Amino acid sequence: ERKAAARRAAAEQSRQAATGTARPTPGKVPPRVTANAPAPKVGGLGWPLSGNLLARYGGRLPDGRTSNGVLIGAPPGTTVTAVADGTVVFSDWMTGYGMILIVDHGNGYMSLYAHNDTLLRDSGARVRRGEAVARVGNSGGQGVTALYFELRRNGQPVDPGTWLQRQ
Repeated sequence: ERKAAARRAAAEQSRQAATGTARPTPGKVPPRVTANAPAPKVGGLGWPLSGNLLARYGGRLPDGRTSNGVLIGAPPGTTVTAVADGTVVFSDWMTGYGMILIVDHGNGYMSLYAHNDTLLRDSGARVRRGEAVARVGNSGGQGVTALYFELRRNGQPVDPGTWLQRQ
């Protein structure tokens, strides 16, 4: 009876290890598992640029804050484009965002393009969807070369992934 119970317990442990459902033994530290999956790719029609999605809407930014937008990793100098027609309402340095450009698209929508190296449009400029507005950098303290993109409706952040996929 004891041998059969021991065999069943060993078989269950093997099954759990194979399926990833093993529970830690009391007093024993389970091995640490590190995810090595590459960051998902984003981009294409409607997005401000293509690159690696480093932080999702509602996720964590490299500095630990919660993201109200998306952080897209890209090589320095990569062109950032407007996601829709509009008017540039801010184009300068802003604490926490670095070199940032904000476009008013009407109907309460605004898009923010932050942590740039270079801003290509001044306040008051009209922009069309797909036009270059900035170049990717790492200004403003994120510590990575990436674009922080945020979409707001009536002053409140909204998930840009949902909006951009409708474009």
